[in-house]
Amino acid sequence: MIRKIISRALLAALASVAGVSAATAQADHTPGWSKGIVWYQIFPERFRNGDRGNDPTRADLGGAYPFDDTSAFSIHPWTSDWYELQPYEKANGKDIWFNIQRRRYGGDLQGMIDRLDYLKTLGVEAIYTTPLFWSPSSHKYDALMYHHIDPTFGPDPEGDKKLIARENPLDTASWSWTKADLLALRLIDEVHRRGMRIIFDGVFNHVGIRNFAFQDLEKNQEASPYKDWFIVQSFRDSAKGTPFRYKGWFGVRTLPEFREDSGGIVAGPKQYIFNATRRWMNPMNKGIAHGIDGWRLDVAYDVGHAFWKDWRRHVRSINPQAYMTAELVDPIEKTRPYLQGDEFDATMNYNFAFIMHDFFVQDSLAIKASAFDQRLKALREAFGNGVALNMQNLMNSHDATRIASAVANPDGRRFGDWGKYFNWSQKSNNKGYNARKPTPEQRRKQKLIAAFQLLYLGAPMIYYGDEAGMWGANDPDCRKPMVWKELSYSPETHNPDQSLHAPDAVAFDADLFSWYKRFIGLRKKYPAIRTGSYETLVTDDARQVYSFSRKLGNEEVVVAVNRGAKPVEFTHPRIAGGGFRDALNGKAARTARVAPMGIVVLVKK
Repeated sequence: MIRKIISRALLAALASVAGVSAATAQADHTPGWSKGIVWYQIFPERFRNGDRGNDPTRADLGGAYPFDDTSAFSIHPWTSDWYELQPYEKANGKDIWFNIQRRRYGGDLQGMIDRLDYLKTLGVEAIYTTPLFWSPSSHKYDALMYHHIDPTFGPDPEGDKKLIARENPLDTASWSWTKADLLALRLIDEVHRRGMRIIFDGVFNHVGIRNFAFQDLEKNQEASPYKDWFIVQSFRDSAKGTPFRYKGWFGVRTLPEFREDSGGIVAGPKQYIFNATRRWMNPMNKGIAHGIDGWRLDVAYDVGHAFWKDWRRHVRSINPQAYMTAELVDPIEKTRPYLQGDEFDATMNYNFAFIMHDFFVQDSLAIKASAFDQRLKALREAFGNGVALNMQNLMNSHDATRIASAVANPDGRRFGDWGKYFNWSQKSNNKGYNARKPTPEQRRKQKLIAAFQLLYLGAPMIYYGDEAGMWGANDPDCRKPMVWKELSYSPETHNPDQSLHAPDAVAFDADLFSWYKRFIGLRKKYPAIRTGSYETLVTDDARQVYSFSRKLGNEEVVVAVNRGAKPVEFTHPRIAGGGFRDALNGKAARTARVAPMGIVVLVKK
């Protein structure tokens, strides 16, 4: 989403997770394949430039914030210092925050395909990609259409645009398959060939001002076939002296919202959305094996329940095992209606991140181990076990400060105070926010957090580059170009005001990558970690020690976490009886020494 509006968009909602009693048992409506799976979130424009021949041009920026498609423009050097203004940027005389929004690095579908083996090596099992549909922005949340991939993500942008121009968007028979569309289908097939899954981002609440329907409405007003698609407050009428007015998402006129009635999104856009949904789930009617495996739904809280219920039925009629996850940043009781079995299977689990932040990221303000356990239990049991196993347990995303920067800024705002935290963690709003490379001590904290995330119940989701060592404040700094092992990067020396600081070396962190890979490996090796039961064993507030058990059949995994500053000797009757071995070194263990900010994993089969 656009930097200036995203904080307003998600201000709507957050109280910290309140304790609630365990939810009554409910039927499991979630897919089997997605339970406990390891997710990886990709921001395509910043992941990998695999085809320099399709890089966006200045004309491709038209309609995207900050609405400057006339100043000098160039594809931004992938390995450059993030805050350093390049010569083409200095020419417009604007500051870093204006220019970062104009930047395009050229990430594309070929780049994603080229790095699927990297993801497989890491242990990734499913990919969530932020929007791929045609849009002028870097983030693609201002769609021109849903039935075509952005031409600049494919091998023939100009040819694709000519094909699209000949279509009637209301007539699916006229829809062509562009080169970018076909490359997206190849991406899907390549993901599936490696035994992984992929879901697309559906932004069905609003579109961009260059959207085909809105452009026609703006031109033809009441004569437009799309006149009922949007929330028009007045049509342009020179005789009456009325201007063209309409509702934009959170008051942003460049993001016109679809109209809704008691049945949800009205018939015109609803049918278009349903048609586009089928197109990507069963492309060319070749079968669901060649389509995406599900959807992530943007700002799900801004679309009426009636629409989501109908849409779920449509999705499941195409693929009974399709996965649907919602962007919701609400506490349990406000989230519950979306997870009853007739709308979504899971959410991007920000509530998990809020709890983790309060225990691990904060230092002097950290909550006790017992409070940590109580809040996790309330969230874990709120929606039924099937949902709990499917929740995308994240620590950050394209809409939040990176975990490597979160740990470098402890004892500030609480992450659960979403709107305040969002603004506080943006370097553009908070000059005092530490956007520098984390220290070795802070990296140890990131490692502990990652290990817990990958051992806990649910479906952990890694944001691209966290495993490579990337850092960055909130949007736009959390959207830097991916750090790849074979590339040589300029050190970060510039502050946003273009003053200098001591160099921060930017390079692929092989040790951190190995750490993530190791704990993903444990998750895949031991089914108890993926889908087993969960039992708390120890909540030691005095020493900030927390321990839990995961069991499935005859297999048990015991995890001990030391959040404190001193080493501890972990003992528990469960392991004292023998039969446990350290999962990382294979040694028998009846007790375990846990280092400060450390973790031990014991396994009994």
